[in-house]
Amino acid sequence: MSGNREEYGLLDFENTDGVGDEWEEVDVSDTEADRIARKRDRKFLEFRKRLKDNEQFKVEESVFDDATFAAIYKLVQDGYIEAFGGPLSTGKEASVYEALGPEGTVAAKVYRISASDFKQMRDYLDGDPRFEGIGSDKAKVVLAWVRKEYANLKRAQAAGVRVPDPIAVERNVLLMEYIGVEDQRARRLAEVTIENPQTAFEVVREYTRRLYDAGLVHGDLSEYNIVVHDGELVVIDLGQAVTVHHPNARDFLERDCRNVAKFFARQGVEVTGDELLEYVTRADEEEGGE
Repeated sequence: MSGNREEYGLLDFENTDGVGDEWEEVDVSDTEADRIARKRDRKFLEFRKRLKDNEQFKVEESVFDDATFAAIYKLVQDGYIEAFGGPLSTGKEASVYEALGPEGTVAAKVYRISASDFKQMRDYLDGDPRFEGIGSDKAKVVLAWVRKEYANLKRAQAAGVRVPDPIAVERNVLLMEYIGVEDQRARRLAEVTIENPQTAFEVVREYTRRLYDAGLVHGDLSEYNIVVHDGELVVIDLGQAVTVHHPNARDFLERDCRNVAKFFARQGVEVTGDELLEYVTRADEEEGGE
């Protein structure tokens, strides 16, 4: 190996929990937030009004319905959030907001129930054993997606992959570590000049292998879903990640390897998608050869 992988914060795998490709069914039944939204008591209505009246908190009708307000309200009740701030980023399917937690700034990723790409989500959920029998109810599909992202972050973290620390999930709101400084998000690999591309590649390669060994395939890995923060490479946006049991897992993995290899090849690293794929899946191939 060339370079010092500590330069990009490669986590010490010896200190992480061992994980395999086992999986647990994810519950997509009604949450306490749904019950709060239905009850609409005085305290909740006052809380909702305060958020709506806050100039910094620009309410988008496509994002915030009563159940979403109730999810934030429940996170406040549970002590995860002390204050809710303005948007950090806005996307088609979700917006990320700044929030204040007990230990500082956190990120609240709020998924839109009405505007999310239902078909794309189904492509990643169908075939994932954690979500068998979820049905075609759009709201349940979106809520399953949020729980899936939380579960994926937990599994990646246990596998020794540097990802945003997942804090809590409530209905369509995912609370996690804020990756950035003050009001500025961490920059993506595509946005920075990499001083040691070989070292950076070796860290990304190792994280891709660790994900696979833990039974996960990112499904959208590229220079746009890896950020540089405080001397570390952090893998983000694991909402679409699937288990290795998903019927399209191999296709997704091959695409991830192609994307990563193409980016680093442009940085001068001698690598191909096939070589990266072979490295990531070598344990499978060794077992198959026995």
